[in-house]
Amino acid sequence: MSGRYSFHTLDVFTDTLFGGNPLAVLPDARGLSTEQMQSITREFNLSETVFVLPPDDPSHTRRVRIFTPGRELPFAGHPTVGTAFLLAATGMIPLAEGDTNIVLEEGVGPVAVTIRVENGAPVSAELTAAQPPEFRSDVPSVQDLAALLCLNESDLSTGEFGAEAVSCGVPFLVVPLASRDAVSRARLDRATFERVLSGTWAREIFLFDVSAATNGSTIRSRMFAPDLGIGEDPATGSAAVCLAGYLAKRSRDDATLRWTVAQGVEMGRPSVLMISAERKNRIVDSVRVAGKSVLVSEGVLRVG
Repeated sequence: MSGRYSFHTLDVFTDTLFGGNPLAVLPDARGLSTEQMQSITREFNLSETVFVLPPDDPSHTRRVRIFTPGRELPFAGHPTVGTAFLLAATGMIPLAEGDTNIVLEEGVGPVAVTIRVENGAPVSAELTAAQPPEFRSDVPSVQDLAALLCLNESDLSTGEFGAEAVSCGVPFLVVPLASRDAVSRARLDRATFERVLSGTWAREIFLFDVSAATNGSTIRSRMFAPDLGIGEDPATGSAAVCLAGYLAKRSRDDATLRWTVAQGVEMGRPSVLMISAERKNRIVDSVRVAGKSVLVSEGVLRVG
């Protein structure tokens, strides 16, 4: 369909302009085809673009479709958090002081989001993953992971805190590294990537500093997703909830566990993601990620 479509851009998981992870949102995408949505996403050339539609279930707030330059995703964190913030900040949904709860329909199912409101304005948003973490242990060897990341084998953590594939809707290869320095030094070798991860379940790679992974700490992380058209991502909520599940699985406590994730530092776009997990009867019951957002721009997109 041809026409004019309004859009907004935001920086997500930051309270500072030109930090965090940029996001484009079309708040009324009715009439656009899947092919047009993919073309628009490539035009913005951000890690994700969101297309907002009326909900299928009238009790829900909106339906959203999330695209990377490479393909559509069933779920993603920074698009969910950013879209919720945009709808709240632009008056597209009613707000209640304190917490406003909404539901966004995504490919994984309904995603609950809580928007924190102070003095009538949104401050942050927190999503609860629609799916509890799924874990798989079929991951590359330490030798292959070291080659993949251009690191020494001693830079990788092993044993209880070894690499694991985790999904809360989108699978990630969660790779614990021994230090913050190792996280900063990591580089993705594309030839090894194709050799080692071809045909595997989790091809998006999420690195983190396991030495800082105690409850309540701040953890440095990075994410590489060449299959999605994303060389490196400044902030990845869908990976961060996987990390929450990974860490909670290894906790000794049945409790609410919390961490802060610092991502995008090496890219010059520092991001802050607040993650948490509920562990009950030794099972990770739910995982969440929260963060702030900043409105950056708005305009009109011409679609021929």
